Amino acid sequence: MASRTRRPRSTTGPRDGSRRRRLPMRLLLPVLILAALMAMLMLRGYVHSEILADHRVRPEAATDQVPEKILDGGPVIDTRGGRTDSLRVPRHRLVLTFDDGPDPVWTPKVLDVLKKHHAHAVFFVTGTMASRYPDLVRRMVAEGHEVGLHTFNHPDLSYQSRERIDQELSRTQLAITGAAGIRTSLFRPPYSSFADAMDNASWPVTRYIGSRGYITVVNDTDSEDWRRPGVAEIIRRATPHGGKGAIVLMHDSGGDRHQTVEALDTFLPTLQRQGYRFVNVTEALDAPSAHTPVTGADLWQGRAWILLVQAAQDITGVLVVGLAVIGVLVISRFALMLLLSGLHARRVRRAGFRWGAPVTEPVSVLVPAYNEAKCIENTVRSLMASEHPVEIVVVDDGSSDGTARIVEALDLPDVRVVRQLNAGKPAALNRGLANARHDLIVMMDGDTVFEPATVRELVQPFGDPRVGAVAGNAKVGNRDSLIGAWQHIEYVMGFNLDRRMYDILRCMPTIPGAVGAFRRSALERVGGMSDDTLAEDTDVTMALHRDGWRVVYAEKARAWTEAPESVRQLWSQRYRWSYGTMQAIWKHRRALVERGPSGRFGRVGLPLVSLFMVLAPLLAPLIDMFLLYGVVFGPTQKTIVAWLGVLTVQAVCAAYAFRLDRERMTHLVSLPLQQILYRQLMYVVLLQSWITALTGGRLRWQKLRRTGVVEAPGGGRTPRRVTRDSSDRSPVA
Repeated sequence: MASRTRRPRSTTGPRDGSRRRRLPMRLLLPVLILAALMAMLMLRGYVHSEILADHRVRPEAATDQVPEKILDGGPVIDTRGGRTDSLRVPRHRLVLTFDDGPDPVWTPKVLDVLKKHHAHAVFFVTGTMASRYPDLVRRMVAEGHEVGLHTFNHPDLSYQSRERIDQELSRTQLAITGAAGIRTSLFRPPYSSFADAMDNASWPVTRYIGSRGYITVVNDTDSEDWRRPGVAEIIRRATPHGGKGAIVLMHDSGGDRHQTVEALDTFLPTLQRQGYRFVNVTEALDAPSAHTPVTGADLWQGRAWILLVQAAQDITGVLVVGLAVIGVLVISRFALMLLLSGLHARRVRRAGFRWGAPVTEPVSVLVPAYNEAKCIENTVRSLMASEHPVEIVVVDDGSSDGTARIVEALDLPDVRVVRQLNAGKPAALNRGLANARHDLIVMMDGDTVFEPATVRELVQPFGDPRVGAVAGNAKVGNRDSLIGAWQHIEYVMGFNLDRRMYDILRCMPTIPGAVGAFRRSALERVGGMSDDTLAEDTDVTMALHRDGWRVVYAEKARAWTEAPESVRQLWSQRYRWSYGTMQAIWKHRRALVERGPSGRFGRVGLPLVSLFMVLAPLLAPLIDMFLLYGVVFGPTQKTIVAWLGVLTVQAVCAAYAFRLDRERMTHLVSLPLQQILYRQLMYVVLLQSWITALTGGRLRWQKLRRTGVVEAPGGGRTPRRVTRDSSDRSPVA
């Protein structure tokens, strides 16, 4: 596309540098969105024990520092206020305890069995699971069960600092408060068993837990249901002897617990017939409830935590599904591009291929120009070397740098200059069309140079009377810089490979402004070039499809254009392209429901353009976010392998595109870096376009800084009439 702007209004403002610089909204908003998504991803990882998880388990240690009455005592240990009390459950009372939940599959089934047999139990929940399934915690409390802390991430606390222990306790309490509106004073340490297993490593932790106001509850009867030994064996191991009271260890999470559920349905009525009562810890000890209602700010803080976790769960779940869908679509698109571009190349390159009768009639070449003094001479002289008869119409769109005078001073035959006040590129092209003498119209940008055969190759498809427009093969001339190499890859792979595919599918979305040809009659039928959008080339191409014309791709019609050489210039150009494409899609949206050629384009071309040029790029940063997350928090190896797999697919497509275009492969060395950095820039640009579109903003044409260094390969450089100032770049072509 040409780089054009209407003459800006003069503005005044402070020049003393006192005005504070602010981060532009176009940068701030994308950064905030990415930061929010990353925070949600990190929160999800935290509540799934993927972040800050510590799976170390300390081996048994000496017990000489543990009081004898603790080692020989019961499973309820009270170290609050400096006490060292040990309590047992009275006879004919059983306290069933379930660890590691709540689990969305097995906890409801356990609760159903308990309710069926009018039994109470104690659920020692982890903060991660309570945060993810708050409804189950709420149901536990509502049905009369007690809830205890089992830490947040299930670490061995003997390895942890007091600060980490406090965090494990407070965050689990926060989750329980948010879920059920209560606090609990019961605690069970991970990897605990009987009281006589207390050792010199775990005893200091138990004392510290007591100083924080908690009663430690271990067990004295282990069902070992986690081994899944069978229903009968679980019942046997869970049954106390001689009417003794007991605290029985079971699990409602951590794997398949169907044996536990089946065992409970038999165990509960059997022992109830033997005179046992299934009660909570505090009921068994005739003590006050372990639950304390929470109100005020603490309650709202807990609810906010649950809300954040649920939002993180839902958002990341949607993102994962969306990413998977987009991934499948992108891979399918790659496969389709490889297949159809190969078909296109074989079709147009086979011996004897003709579009129809050779096209030899003269052509009018329109060159809209706005402040192109550094480029216009190269552009015009490249056209004068054309192998096809041409007339050249340079439309000076109110330039202030002498562009028109440079062309006039060349005094070349069949070159005319048309001057107008600055009105924008569409108006300049329509003015040129009105002054053109011939029926075939070629349009190019004022910073582009053609090869001698370009015009001839560009107009040959008009031998087919159904063809209304032809897209040429735009090449990046200044590709020696890193940003130029990235655009070179994009042009060859993203644009030209796409155009081959769209040609086969008959839904070419854009005739590039740098090199395109039209029938005058086709343009007149759709009303010429419209200024309704900033992407007038996309707009007119869609209009031609809807009018029933074929739009094809001529691979040999090569044009060399000067791509932006700085991030700021690239941003400006792609912002206009993205926003203009959105405008064009919206303008031609009725094609979705129309019949005939318009409907065909609307139901094939518009969805493809919308999906892969507007929607899919927005998800590009998610790929890198999940990549970074996977590398840092795991599974690292699988993440790297997956990313390398995707990169390999992209590299294969890029190599194939380069081979079709007969380009050197050396520039593909920068492809991995392009996929990481360049993609982020395009994401921010596209997001800014979305914001502009949704807020109803207006975007002006913007003029990119040119250096005039691009020329067609093999062409001799003509001495310039314009003196290069010291700020110009050195030639890279």
